[in-house]
Amino acid sequence: MATRSTAAGRPAAPPARRRRWPMTLAGMVAALVLVTSGVGWAWVKYLDGKIDRVDPFAGLDDRPDGATGGTTFLIVGTDSREGVSKERLNELHAGGEACDCTDTMILVHLNAKRDQATMVSIPRDSYVTFPAHKDKGSGRDVGESKGKINAAYTLGGRNLAVATVEKATNVRIDHYIEVNFLSFVSVVDEIGGVDMCTPIPLKDPKSGLDLPAGTTHLDGVQALQYVRARHISSDPTGDIGRTQRQQKFMTQVLARATGTGTLANPVKLKGVLDAVLGSIKVDEGLSAQGLLDLGTKLKGLSSSGITYAQIPLKTMDYQVKDWGSTVLWDDAGSRALFDAMRNDQDVTNPGKSPAGKSPSPAPAGPAPVAVDVAPADVYLQVYNGTTQPGLGGKAYDGLAQQGFKMSGAARAGQQIGISDAVQTVIRYDPRWDRSVRSVAAALPGAELKPVDGLGRTIEVVVGSSFTGVTPVAAAEKPASTTPGGGAPSPAYTTTTGDKVVCK
Repeated sequence: MATRSTAAGRPAAPPARRRRWPMTLAGMVAALVLVTSGVGWAWVKYLDGKIDRVDPFAGLDDRPDGATGGTTFLIVGTDSREGVSKERLNELHAGGEACDCTDTMILVHLNAKRDQATMVSIPRDSYVTFPAHKDKGSGRDVGESKGKINAAYTLGGRNLAVATVEKATNVRIDHYIEVNFLSFVSVVDEIGGVDMCTPIPLKDPKSGLDLPAGTTHLDGVQALQYVRARHISSDPTGDIGRTQRQQKFMTQVLARATGTGTLANPVKLKGVLDAVLGSIKVDEGLSAQGLLDLGTKLKGLSSSGITYAQIPLKTMDYQVKDWGSTVLWDDAGSRALFDAMRNDQDVTNPGKSPAGKSPSPAPAGPAPVAVDVAPADVYLQVYNGTTQPGLGGKAYDGLAQQGFKMSGAARAGQQIGISDAVQTVIRYDPRWDRSVRSVAAALPGAELKPVDGLGRTIEVVVGSSFTGVTPVAAAEKPASTTPGGGAPSPAYTTTTGDKVVCK
């Protein structure tokens, strides 16, 4: 497909109507491929015949130094629908025009001991620098430029994608895995599906997701709907909530693949390998024997040994001419995260250095979620919608600490006819639809309920599922399209697999 260009010569951002397939696909495939163990050397020849190899490092220069230990993979998911019938795409709620771009980029770092893995998802709209490269379409030399990271593949193919990620993170990539859209459904089906749990119903008409509260066994199609969902009315956090669901899903897939005998059963394993390897491309240095060796070392990797790290962001709506809304990283916070990866440190405890080197200073606190309306401009009234004493006061204190203007002390939910709420509800006047997003970011998982005529004060009815308030802060609006400066960095945040898995 030809690359669209703007008058300024930059490629236009991919149309908003193009559907995004999940970042989890790449992470899931990584888990399945990398933990394959105990299968014996008889599989080596079979694997070699199935793997499609590419050279994503050709022509790259000025690369970062290698890590002090461990191995780093770049796993990308491309929006490819080649070979998928229109009827099948409609069934998957994945119609629309595909783009020649990456919908997913994940850095996976395996430490030198092979007992910890760190996964960092790179937002597809991240505003980054493209190194000088050859244009994929015309073959002409193109100088350094800036744009959304998912367009690197469009402009210069997988080689530019690798070079762009290395430049943005200063982390050297050792191996490359590229996955297409079709593999997601078939791989989940081959491992027999996965169980997913949710405390509240989840419904997204755009992805087709319709899950009741509780635990549901998902097949491949349902799993695709689950991790692609971005328009769930009961989850106003959008991409933040989607990332949390994807983390839970990745852990469940890993647990399913390693806990059901799949990897030890030649018949089951062959089906999984056919589904996975028939849909991926890997770099020439990643041999089948190397995969098996690595899988043997990873056999004991537990859920608690997998860490999902979030890149700290300065703003999620950084407007750039010809590119529109982009995501701007927090410089110092992201540097601390990637320095820990490069130094083979435990990102949950950067002071712990397996290599014995002096660590980078550890970040000092959780990263606040960027919101458009400052908490100081939002007025709240808190109600305890349960019979648990003090729960309303706990929510009141947490929201007040984030800077929200409190209209009065926490009140009893009986005053508005509620005394047994499970899910927290945010009642708001639709005229204050921007302000309520700041409240929703502070209370992930709360249900939004518009109430005409309620006025400026937003009501928070605390349910029994309330566990705390997420830090929020007004997003900084850069004065120009040139990033630079800014306030001190927030810390990056991490979550381990044992904390997101369904019990």
